[in-house]
Amino acid sequence: MITAFYQFAPRLGERDANLEMIRKGTVNRSFDLLVLPELCTTGYALTPEELDRFSEPVPDGPTVSFMLRYSQEKKSTIVWGMAEREGDRFYNSAVLVHQGFFLGKYRKVHLFLDEKDLFTPGDLPFTVWDVNGVRTGIMICFDWAYPEAARTLASRGAQLIAHPANLVLPLCQKAMPVRALENRIFTVTANRTGEERGLRFTGQSLICAPGGKILKQARKRPSFGSAEIDPVEASDKRMTARNSLFEDRRPSFYL
Repeated sequence: MITAFYQFAPRLGERDANLEMIRKGTVNRSFDLLVLPELCTTGYALTPEELDRFSEPVPDGPTVSFMLRYSQEKKSTIVWGMAEREGDRFYNSAVLVHQGFFLGKYRKVHLFLDEKDLFTPGDLPFTVWDVNGVRTGIMICFDWAYPEAARTLASRGAQLIAHPANLVLPLCQKAMPVRALENRIFTVTANRTGEERGLRFTGQSLICAPGGKILKQARKRPSFGSAEIDPVEASDKRMTARNSLFEDRRPSFYL
């Protein structure tokens, strides 16, 4: 299985231009799973008025329609972040499509900084989807700071976590190999690049293996990165011949 990320600098409020950048940056690349950044079709530093203008329903909006067509064309799975509207509420969401089919969405549970002024906290559970036999979960950006997020997905059978992000702190890239190690799973973090309204994004998207090894990492410029993985490796939770990260847990001692 070829997992991939595409990191780029979205243009604020220019959905069609951003979708075209995604297409141009990936159409000649090979991948089975592509992960794109958080809020990659709208930009990140939105005002309330812009959020109202640019957010879309999921799955009935134009962005999902584009991704359905593109995933069918590429015979692949795509996960990306976008601003979702449901009634009078807005969510920082990620969407999963596979070869022309909508599989599901996740709404960011742990909102970061000024996101709290824009979005409603996520109200959907951490979900694992079976995608062509690969157990796939999603978390978004600042969810990395809560080990419970990745652990919940792993405990529900995830072999791989797709992780759209817009990182401004230089910490997540250090933490994700640990999340992969402590849960014995693969992770694909797709960050963005560039600057936006005083925010500077850190790039350095990365793919991690169950042992914590970084299989691929970008620098700070727009780039595509990929790594071939065997998801079955994530089914082995042993650290040693006598230690399983899950079987040896003792929840009665935990908070």
